[in-house]
Amino acid sequence: MSSIPTRPFGKTGVHVSIICVGGGHIGRKEVDADLAVRILEAAVDQGITFFDNAWEYNDGESEKRMGRALRGKRDKVFLMTKVCSRDRRGAERELEESLRRLQTDHVDLWQFHEVNYANDPEWIFAPGGAAEAAHAALKSGKARFIGCTGHKEPGYLLEMLRQDFPWAAVQLPVNVLDASFRSFQKQVLPELERRGIAALGMKSLGGDGQFVTRAGLSVEECRRYALSQPITSLVTGIMSMEQLEQDVRIARNFRPMSAEEQAEFVRRTREIAGDGRHEWFKTTPYFDSKFHRDQHGFPEALVR
Repeated sequence: MSSIPTRPFGKTGVHVSIICVGGGHIGRKEVDADLAVRILEAAVDQGITFFDNAWEYNDGESEKRMGRALRGKRDKVFLMTKVCSRDRRGAERELEESLRRLQTDHVDLWQFHEVNYANDPEWIFAPGGAAEAAHAALKSGKARFIGCTGHKEPGYLLEMLRQDFPWAAVQLPVNVLDASFRSFQKQVLPELERRGIAALGMKSLGGDGQFVTRAGLSVEECRRYALSQPITSLVTGIMSMEQLEQDVRIARNFRPMSAEEQAEFVRRTREIAGDGRHEWFKTTPYFDSKFHRDQHGFPEALVR
């Protein structure tokens, strides 16, 4: 049985598997908790070394399930979670809660979650902001590396990258439709590559599988396109053993698309990509965290 390929995590000297188990899906109510733990344990056994999570995923259930699954396996996994609060005190509280749920004394990567609003960088780096908590976490060893994530507007991540900060990673949408609309891979990936910052791809199927169920694309082609970009790892949503086996098979058999194949795939999808109709995470509030919308004061009636 072939192993899952790995790639360098930026300039850190660490290597991680080219696919990463997403925390958002594994904690959903429709996934039985015991099954979720078995899926996560199997993922480690199959050679996936990168696990994703966030403080707010499923009201903490995602972190709790991952903590259960990693008992006795923590040293086999590069573990990431994310912080939602923009102030230092709230961020430090969330980190302690995440560590307790994950049953660990540190995370390998701690990321500012959902930089989806124009003033998020200003809030995070203001005096008393969450950036101070991140510096403290690095100093104490509670986090080895710091990153940020966003799925709404490439410019917001570029603004984060303009800050004087030891960035190790950025998590961003990487998919074939992104190439034709408000493109993160065209605007942000080159800067990450230039600076040796790990690029973590997400939303390769749209976040809810809509590229497959609504746009008629195949899982294999979408995953292969994303993995052919200059990314460290691709975060994938897994809710069943069958989906785990599918993504492990794709990773083990991965062969990069040629430039010509990529260009043809982009050309073939341009008509359905140009208005963002399937990239709901950019054009609608469908994927926006309630916590973040609340802290920005958006009315609940506008969420759906």
